[in-house]
Amino acid sequence: MTVESKAAVPSQDIPQEAFDWYDEYAHGDIDRRTFLSRLAAIGLTAAAVTGGLIPDYALAEQVSFNDANILASYADYPSPDAFGTGRGYLVTPKDAQANTPAVLVVHENRGLNPYIKDVARRLAKQGFIAFAPDILHSLGGYPGNDDEGRAMQKTLDRSKVEMDFVHAARFLKEHELTSDKLGVVGFCFGGYISNMLAAREPELIDAAVPFYGTPAKKEYIKNIKAPLMLQFAELDKRVNGTWPDYEMKLKAIGANYQAFVYEAVNHGFHNDSTARYSEAEAELAWSRSVDFFKEHLA
Repeated sequence: MTVESKAAVPSQDIPQEAFDWYDEYAHGDIDRRTFLSRLAAIGLTAAAVTGGLIPDYALAEQVSFNDANILASYADYPSPDAFGTGRGYLVTPKDAQANTPAVLVVHENRGLNPYIKDVARRLAKQGFIAFAPDILHSLGGYPGNDDEGRAMQKTLDRSKVEMDFVHAARFLKEHELTSDKLGVVGFCFGGYISNMLAAREPELIDAAVPFYGTPAKKEYIKNIKAPLMLQFAELDKRVNGTWPDYEMKLKAIGANYQAFVYEAVNHGFHNDSTARYSEAEAELAWSRSVDFFKEHLA
C-alpha cells in the first residue's frame, strides 16, 4: 500500500472526532440523537454540522448535465430475482459508437444522489459509457436528502440489493453501444459492491476501483480475476481495519491489485459536497482511476 502526501487542513474548523462520529452515524453504528449529543458535548451545534459535515450538493457539479459533449438520460433494466425492474442514470459520450468501454458507478448507502450522477458524467467526458443504478428505485428513488435515503436503503433486503447490482452490470455489459469490457467504481457502500462484483462475477467485471470499500465475503474472494485499484483514506479506521486480511487473501490467489492510502484524509474524501473532501488527494485518486480504466478496458 502506497502512502500519499499529506492533505491540507479542511477549511471548516471541525475536530477529527466529529468526522469519526459522522462516519459512525452514516453507517448506522450510532443514531442521530447520539451523534448530535456527542457534537454538543464538544461545543458543535447542529448548524455547524449542516454547514460542514452534511453534504451540500450544489458544490458537487463538475460536469453539467447540459454539457455538449455528453448525453445523459435514465434507463431501466430487468432485475428478476431482486426488485423486478431497476433504474439508473445512463451517460454516454455524445459521439459514442459501438464497442465503447463502460463503467458501472455505484453510489454510497443512500441512493443515487447528485454527487454520484456527476461522477458518471465525469466518466462520460473521459470517453466511457457510465451507468449509475439507483438501488432506491423500487421505493420511489433517491428522496432528495441523504438521511432519508440512508433510512430507505436500510429497509432493503441485502441479498436482493447485491443481485440488483449484478443485473445492472449485466445490462451495461450487454448494452448495444458497449464493448465486452466492463469496469466498476464505487464509493463507501459502493466500494463494497465493487469488491463484491469483482469476486462474485469474475466473468463480468474486467477492472474494479473500490473507494474506501470493505471486501467481498471471504468465500468469493478466491474467484477474483479482474485487476483492482483500491483507494483508501488514512483516517478511515473502520474500512482500513479490513484491509490486512483482504490483502493477504489477494496475495494468496495472485491477484493483480494496486492499493493506495491517502494521508490525513477521511472516509469520503472524494465526495466534493462535504468538508471531508480533499481536493488534491481526490484529483490524484480520480486521475489514477481513469488511467486504470483506460488501460484495462481499452
